[in-house]
Amino acid sequence: MAGWNADTAAGSIGAGAVTLVEGSSFCISLQNGDIRPEHPHGVFVHDTRILSGWSLTINGQALEALAAQTKEPYRALFAGRLSRMDGYADSPRIVERLREVGTGIQEQITVRNYSPNTVDCVIAVKVEADFADLFEVKEARIQRRWDETRHVDSDSLTIWARWRNVRKGVTVQALGAEIRPDALVYRFAVQPHGHWSAALTVVPSTEGANPDGSFVHPAGDGLSPMDRRRREWVAKIPVLRMGNRSIERTLRRSYDDLGALRIEDPNHPDRVVVAAGAPWFMTLFGRDSLLASEMALPVDPSLALGTLQTLADRQGSVVDPMSEEEPGKILHEVRLDVTTGLSLGGKSTYYGSVDASPLFVLVLASVSRWGFAKETIAALLPHADRALEWIRDYGDKDGDGFVEYQRLNPQGLINQGWKDSWDAINFADGTLAEPPIALCEVQAYVYHAYMARAWMAYDAGDALLAEELADQAGQLKKQFNEQFWIPERGYYAVALDGRKRQVDACASNMGHCLWTGLVDEDKAPQVAERLMSPEMFSGWGVRTLASNMGAYNPASYHNGSVWPHDNAIIMAGLLRYGFVPEAQRISTALLEAAEYSDGRLPELFCGFSRNQFPEPVPYPTACSPQAWAATTPIHLVTSLMRYDTHVSRGGIWMDPVLPESYGDLHITNAPLADGRITIDIANSVPSVQGLPQRIQLQKGHRPWMAELVEQARQHRKA
Repeated sequence: MAGWNADTAAGSIGAGAVTLVEGSSFCISLQNGDIRPEHPHGVFVHDTRILSGWSLTINGQALEALAAQTKEPYRALFAGRLSRMDGYADSPRIVERLREVGTGIQEQITVRNYSPNTVDCVIAVKVEADFADLFEVKEARIQRRWDETRHVDSDSLTIWARWRNVRKGVTVQALGAEIRPDALVYRFAVQPHGHWSAALTVVPSTEGANPDGSFVHPAGDGLSPMDRRRREWVAKIPVLRMGNRSIERTLRRSYDDLGALRIEDPNHPDRVVVAAGAPWFMTLFGRDSLLASEMALPVDPSLALGTLQTLADRQGSVVDPMSEEEPGKILHEVRLDVTTGLSLGGKSTYYGSVDASPLFVLVLASVSRWGFAKETIAALLPHADRALEWIRDYGDKDGDGFVEYQRLNPQGLINQGWKDSWDAINFADGTLAEPPIALCEVQAYVYHAYMARAWMAYDAGDALLAEELADQAGQLKKQFNEQFWIPERGYYAVALDGRKRQVDACASNMGHCLWTGLVDEDKAPQVAERLMSPEMFSGWGVRTLASNMGAYNPASYHNGSVWPHDNAIIMAGLLRYGFVPEAQRISTALLEAAEYSDGRLPELFCGFSRNQFPEPVPYPTACSPQAWAATTPIHLVTSLMRYDTHVSRGGIWMDPVLPESYGDLHITNAPLADGRITIDIANSVPSVQGLPQRIQLQKGHRPWMAELVEQARQHRKA
C-alpha cells in the first residue's frame, strides 16, 4: 500500500505516538499530547498539515506523560503531570487533554489540583503551522518556505501563509485566553482539590468564510458531529456476541476503525468509500479500498458499492505517461490538496496499479450478489468492460496472455502490485526482477474478473460475450499453471520477469491464486504445504517471503514480514480447496496477535518466529488503523463461518468450521438485500432468522463463479 520507491520511504512516527483519525483528517502526537515540529507529527486535513506544532507548558514546564487512552478512533484522553521543583517525587497538579479530530481538532484542557493549597498556573500553548503537504512530511523533504502572517483577535489567532499562488490558513479559537502571535496563554488559580478547564479549537481557514463548524454541538445532546456519525454507523452494522470475548473485542475494534476510515466522495457526498489507512493514506486507493470493501461486505455492502461508483467516475480515459493514466484503467490513489509535485506521477490522481482494474470487476461481481437493484449494477457494467479492455490493450501489451507492469516515468512506482516497495519482487537468490513483471496474483485477479464478467453476461442473456470471456479464463488458467509452476520446488513463481523467466522466490502471493481458484487441483496440496512450512509460517501468520530466500529480512516491508490482509486472503483460499485445519491455524494466529495491540491488527508486523519472540514484533512504520487490517478479522471469521450470499439465486450459504475455542456466535442486524437477519452458530450448527421469503439457508459453499459459468454453459448446450 505504501507506494515506496527507494528514496521515498516513510519515516517512523516514533514509539508511543498517538494517531487519531476521522475521515480524511488525522492527528499524530506524542504521548503527552504535544505535537513537535521535529517529528513527522501534526494535524492533517485533506493531505495538508494545518498544525505542525502544538506544545503545552504549565508555568514554563513541559508535561510528563502519564497515560494516553484512545476513547474512539477520533478521540483520545491524555494525562500528564508537572514535575515538582522542591525535590518531592509526586506532583499534585495533573493536566488532562481531551482531544477530538474532525476537520481540525478540538481540545479541552483540564488542570486538577490535588493539594490542600491554592496553586497559581500559567498555561501556554505554542502554535506552529507549516502547511506542508503530506508527502513532504512523510518523506522528510520539507523545502518550501511560506510567507506567513499572523492575525490576533480577541479570542482567536489566525495564521495565513502564501507560497507562489497558493494561500492557506488556520484559525485557533481560545475563549478566555491571552492571544499572542506565537501562543495562547491562560492565567488562573486552582482552588484546593479543585479544577480549571478551557477549550481550544483548530480549523482550516478560508478567506471570506466562517470557521468550520465541525465541533459544534447543535442538538444540545453533548454529541459532536463525529459522535453522531459514529452512532449512525453503529446503528447500521451488525451487532456481535461471541463466546471468545477476546475475538469479540477485536471484531468490535475492527468495526470502529472501519467506521472511522470512511470518507465521502467530494462530488457525491452520499457515496461513502474506505480510505486506505492512517497516518499517510487517508484517501481513496484503488486496490486498498476495493479489497477492504470486499472483505467488509458482510458488515456494510454499501461501502463496496460506493467505492466502485467513485472509482468508475475517475476511470482512465486518456494516455498520460506522467500519471500513468490509460483508457479503462482504475486509479491507484487520489490526493486532495497536494501542491509540491512530490505525489506519485506529480499529479493529484495516479494510476500506477496493475491490479486495481481486474479487482474492480471482481468486486462488482461480489456486490451484484448482495441484492442491490439491477439498474445500479447495470450502470457499472460498462466500466467493468472498459477495465477488461484495459487488460487486453494495455495490461498485456506484448500479447502473451499475462498482465504485466513497467512504470512509465521515474516518479512512478517501481513495483505496481500490492507489494509495491522497490525491492519487493526478487528471485530466490535475492536478485531483483527486471520489468515488465507479470505477478502471479494479478493473473489470479484477471482470471476471476473474466469468470465473473462471463457469469454476469450469462445472467443478462449475452451468451456470446459470456462464451468469449469464459474461454479467455480457461486459457489463462491453463497457461498460468504451465508457465508459473515450478515442479522441482512445489510452488508457483511469484512472477515472470521481462525475459519471461520464472521469478523463483517462495512468496505469499501464490495464496491469492488459491483464493480465486486459479490453482490446479493437483497442485493445491503442495501450495498449502509450502505456505504452512516453517520457512513461511512464523507462528503469527504466513510471511511475505520464505526465510530461506536470499532477500529475506523479517524486519522488511515486503520481504519476510507478516501482513494480516494477505493472510486473510490466503486463509480463504485454503478453505476453498478444503484445507480447513491450515485455515483455522492462520486465523487463530492472527487473532491472537491482535491481543497484543489492544484488539487492533496493524498494517503489518515483523516476520520473526513466534518461537524466537513470544509477542508479535511491531514494524516501525506500519499504518494503524489501516483498512485492510481492520477488515481482516471480519474476513477471517466470516470465511470460517463459510458465510456468503447470492440474492438473485435465492440463497444464503453457511457451513461453519469455526474452531471450538472461538465459542458460539450470535449476530443481529446483519445486512442482506433490503433487510436485516439474525445469525446464530451453536456447536457449529447455523440458524438464521428474518430471511426474506425468496431466500433460503443452504449448507456448503456458495457456487463459485467458475461453477456458475460451467452450469450456464451446460444449460445452453442442453
